Amino acid sequence: MLNLSPCRSSRTAVWLTAAIGGGAVLAGCGSSGTSPASTSPSTPGSPSSPATAPAAGAKTVTATENEFHIKLSQQTFAPGTYTFQATNSGTIPHALTIDGPGVSDVSTGILKPGQGKSMTVALKDGSYNVYCPVDHHKAEGMSLNITVSGAGGNNSPAASPTSKSNY
Repeated sequence: MLNLSPCRSSRTAVWLTAAIGGGAVLAGCGSSGTSPASTSPSTPGSPSSPATAPAAGAKTVTATENEFHIKLSQQTFAPGTYTFQATNSGTIPHALTIDGPGVSDVSTGILKPGQGKSMTVALKDGSYNVYCPVDHHKAEGMSLNITVSGAGGNNSPAASPTSKSNY
């Protein structure tokens, strides 16, 4: 008798599904953890457009990544909800990650060249690091520090690189 207990043998389940004709949908066996941010992949054929609209009331910030630079569409931030729409305009994989008060390692995940993805985060007063976590990219200059200030507007410091690169 074939034992198909959950997660016992994913090879058996894949083989069995293929043998039957692929009519069944397999559920993943991983945990369904939650994240303080939401992400959505880009729409095929339009790499810089997210598949879903920004969260209601969220301000949209575009983040363009290439070797080895991150450019944000705005440099001043007041507390609030922001949807970062990241696009990899480079020739190698990149990702966008944000760390700061109440936001820990929130990331788009890996973006292939030409791919885009969005993520929504709630930013509070404080300093945040926006960077590419892929390989040595952060050390090569793909890192910005942003300061979120209750005053917002022209009183907020600009996004500033944490390291420089000759690229």
